[in-house]
Amino acid sequence: MSQINRKQVRQRIHKRIRRKVAGTSERPRLAVHYSNQHIYAQVIDDSVGRTLVSASTLDKSIEKASSNIASAAVIGKLVAERAKAANVSAVVFDRGGHLYHGKIKALAEAAREAGLQF
Repeated sequence: MSQINRKQVRQRIHKRIRRKVAGTSERPRLAVHYSNQHIYAQVIDDSVGRTLVSASTLDKSIEKASSNIASAAVIGKLVAERAKAANVSAVVFDRGGHLYHGKIKALAEAAREAGLQF
């Protein structure tokens, strides 16, 4: 029996999502990624291939950098505030092949509470 490679499964799911989800200039894509140590979020306009806004636990404004639910909520709020400053109010959410629970859910809910619409 072969073992399941979780990274390949996630990448396959992400490819399937990306066939349907694309960011435009009116509604850019909010892409979320996390590793064991950090959480990253970007607002991307896929029509020109440009990142409009980004936030991660690597930013200097984040005191404690970790990859947990509390940090995800902080990143969600921060990316939403930066997006509003860049005149972006509505986005398309791209969970990056991850399940919608835990860190991904916390980031999405914090971004919604901070004013992003998706």
